[in-house]
This record gives sequence, C-alpha cells and structure tokens, in this order.
Amino acid sequence: MYKQTKKLVSFPTTFEIAIFLSVVVFVVVWLFSPPGIQGESIEPTQILSFWRKGFWELLEFTMQMIMILVLGYALATSGPAQKLLGTLVVISNTNTKAVVVTGTTAIVAGYLNWGFGLIIGAILARQIGQAAAKSASNINYPLVGASGYLGMLVWHGGLSASSSLKVAEEGHFLSETIGVIPISQTIFSATNLWINLALVVALVTLMYFMSKRKFEGLELSGDLEKNDQSLILQGKGMMGKVLGILILALCVSDFFAADNRGLSFIDLNYVNLALMGLGFLLFGDVEAYFRAITRGLSASTDILVQFPFYAGILGMMKYSGFLAVASEWFFQNVSAQFFPLMAFASASLINLFIPSGGGQWAVQGPILMDAGYKLGINPADLILAFSYGDQVTNMLQPFWALPLLSITGIPAKSLLKYTVFYFLVSFLVFSVGIYAFM
Repeated sequence: MYKQTKKLVSFPTTFEIAIFLSVVVFVVVWLFSPPGIQGESIEPTQILSFWRKGFWELLEFTMQMIMILVLGYALATSGPAQKLLGTLVVISNTNTKAVVVTGTTAIVAGYLNWGFGLIIGAILARQIGQAAAKSASNINYPLVGASGYLGMLVWHGGLSASSSLKVAEEGHFLSETIGVIPISQTIFSATNLWINLALVVALVTLMYFMSKRKFEGLELSGDLEKNDQSLILQGKGMMGKVLGILILALCVSDFFAADNRGLSFIDLNYVNLALMGLGFLLFGDVEAYFRAITRGLSASTDILVQFPFYAGILGMMKYSGFLAVASEWFFQNVSAQFFPLMAFASASLINLFIPSGGGQWAVQGPILMDAGYKLGINPADLILAFSYGDQVTNMLQPFWALPLLSITGIPAKSLLKYTVFYFLVSFLVFSVGIYAFM
C-alpha cells in the first residue's frame, strides 16, 4: 500500500525476546534464589531441570489462547460481519466519521473478543480506505488504521480477558493461592465497568479532536483502490447453522442450570465453545468456516511456539523458590495502598517484552497474587490492575498490530505516531481509576 522505508535498526522478534527473557530469568534465579534444604546454592543444571519441568505445564492454556484468537478471527471474516462493515463504510464519508466509526467499532468488537476486534478493525479501516480512494475523498488513513487497533486497548477488560477467565476455572494454576474468582468480581464488577466507561468516553473524545487536526493527504496505492474480496470467506450450506444452533443452545442452557453460582460457569472453555457455535451459525457452510479457521491459524503461530517458553520461565521461578523471594520483596517494599498501581505499571512495562496477555499472566500473575495475598489485597482488583497494564502498552507494542499492518498496508511508524496518544490518555484514565477504586 505504502512504500516502506529501509530499516536502520532491526527490532528483535517476539520469539527472540522470549529467548532473551528465558536467559535473563535463568541468571536471576541462579543469583537470587534461596538456598536448598542443605543450605547449598542452586546449581545451573537444577534450574534447567525446573525449566524443562515447567515447559509443558501450560499446554491447556496455550490451546485456549490459540482458540480464542482463531475463532475471533474467523468471526470477523463471516458474511454477516462483512454486511455490517459495508453499512459502516457508507456512513464514514468524512475524516471525522471514518476515524470515530472505525475506532468505536474496534472498541466494541474488542470487548467481545480480542481476535475479533483486531481483525474487524483492520478490515473496516481497509474498506474505508478503499471507499475514500474510489470517491477521491481526503482521509487520514493512518489515523483510521490506528483507531482500528483500539480493540487491543480494551480487550483485557472484556469478555475474552485471559487472566479473568482463567482464574474463573476450577483448578487453575493459581487456585491454591487465590481460589476460584468468578467473572462477576472481575469483568462484570462495578470497578471494571466504570473505568471502561470513562476510557471509552476519553477515547472517543480524543478520536474526535485528532481527526480535526490538519494532516497531509496520502495517495492511496492501486492495491488499496481495488475492491479486495480476499478477506471475505463465503459458502453455501446448512449443516453449520444446525450445528451452531445446537452448540449455542447448550451454552444458553448453562444459564438456567447455574442455580446460585451466578456467572461462575463462564470461563475460557465456555467462551471458546460459544464462539465456535456462533461461527458455525454465521457461516452456515462448514467448508467456508474451516477455510476461515485455517487462515486464522496462521496468525496463532507465535502463541503456539512461545507459550511453552513462558511456561518454562514460570517453571524456573516457581520450582527454584524465586517466586517466594520476589513476592516477599514486594510485601516488604510496597504498601497495600499503592500496590495495585505498581501492579498496573509493572504489567504495562512487562507487556513491551511479553506481548501476550496469557503468557504474561503465566509469568507475572503468580508473583502479584502471592504478594497481594500477603498484603491483604482483593485478588480481583489486582487481576484488573494487571489487565489494564497488559493492554495499555499494546499501543506502543507492534506485535499484535502485525495483522492490521498487513491488511491495511500502513507502515508501523505511521501507525505508532497516533497510537502513542491513545496510550497516554488511557494510561492516565487507568491510573486515576485504579487509585480511586482500588
């Protein structure tokens, strides 16, 4: 779409960062872990055995994260989703409308599912660019694309929040420390709802004023001007609809069988099953749905390969006793009043190096939960603070923007010069909200 400038500095890949973090944690564990039962220092070979022991311990979580991305990706390419986008493109006939409509759509979709929000925002931005090129309208296409990325700024407070859904499962890997925490205390808590309401108002206001600023008109390439149907997967058939209705009926039945459990039955497996049922229903044709799933799988490679390495990092910290040392340090040096803010700030920093909410939760979650338990802090509040930190620096981290950059053709540099403003405003909103409500 646009001519890419020659890279002067090679930024490490996310897999290279995962390897680097593994080495760093290995050294830190070697230097700072408590001595063994006999008082001897820990040996490097022992640390490697801890790494190997932890390497395969999060396979279920890995599969859950792959499914939630792939199923959300498929939904974004369904026929009904494309019809909705066509309507939104028609009303986005000015720069302000294009920016606000794209951003708001990405936010709503991101609350429903992060994979869905990421892809739907990218496709909408591209289609608005196509319409603008066809009508010779002057829009700030990079700003439209940046607004289409906003689903990744809200997702961890929404229905696909990996940390909140994981701790809602029976027997999750932190259950011995914090027990099972239903989503009524996290995703649907008053704290999360009020903070997210303030965030949406702030983002929509920012989009409006940013769209009014002067910008240089960018000539859209011939590739963008072509009506691209490659992202739309259609087919004919009824088997998918029948299967989808059966799966969704099974999901709905859980609401009537919940008794006094509230929403505690909603976890990652429940969400993925509902997404699959909805996908079958919207596609109708099973083959078309499988093609969409196949395309989505290509976007999940990083999760598949990197999650075991993050599990290995967790294994080194957990089995060496380093987790206990780290949580004790936080307990001794950070007050309960400011610990949620510290959790938010540290999560936002670590997300720059571990750009996966699930992978980051596997590494950072145990430390935060153990320290929070000792400080007497509500674990649900800490989970939300972590979630906000994990998502806010997505606006500075290009990893999850890669599918959007590929679909829209916008260079990362052109995208980041706008997403940095979304980062600054949302960081302020989250900081104030955490201090006020937690």
